[in-house]
Amino acid sequence: MAMSLTSLLVPSYTQMLRALSGWLDKAGKQRPAAEAEALLSGRLAPDMYPLSSQVRFACFQAQEAVYRLRGEALPAALEQVAREGRNAGEEPGSIADAQARIREALSVLGDLGSDALDAGAERSITLALPNGLVFDMTGAQYARDWALAQFYFHLITAYAILRHHGIELGKADYVPHMFAYLRPGSMPQG
Repeated sequence: MAMSLTSLLVPSYTQMLRALSGWLDKAGKQRPAAEAEALLSGRLAPDMYPLSSQVRFACFQAQEAVYRLRGEALPAALEQVAREGRNAGEEPGSIADAQARIREALSVLGDLGSDALDAGAERSITLALPNGLVFDMTGAQYARDWALAQFYFHLITAYAILRHHGIELGKADYVPHMFAYLRPGSMPQG
């Protein structure tokens, strides 16, 4: 039996957005408030978007797939998230703002039915980027080759920025949802 787009995307986005929220919580606990907020302007390289953008873009990507796969126009509120991401270098906002964006994305995902995205697998998707590139693909190709890849790019970049700036995160922070599958008695002691 093939995995449906809904059962692939929604749990993946949900689990990882919750992990991202946890990383921001850890940053707030490991640094004084002003230093934690300053992390939002942190970058890996001068020509990359800062942490605040990476969080917003991850939230945008998770929601964009919902609308594209259902053949719906992106709502103005979601377009605003993308604009905030592009402008976050000048206006990074706060960790509370970032957490609010994560909660909004989780709410959209949480409101979906168990097959909400599945009909979009064969839908024709046209993706026009601001730089003029235009991609034509099916919904399944879009989900596999764009939606998941872009989401994880921004998620991993956020993780790397936090690590680069000294926040103590490890593999367990990256995939905390895996502990639901942990075989009893297999957790290393010590």
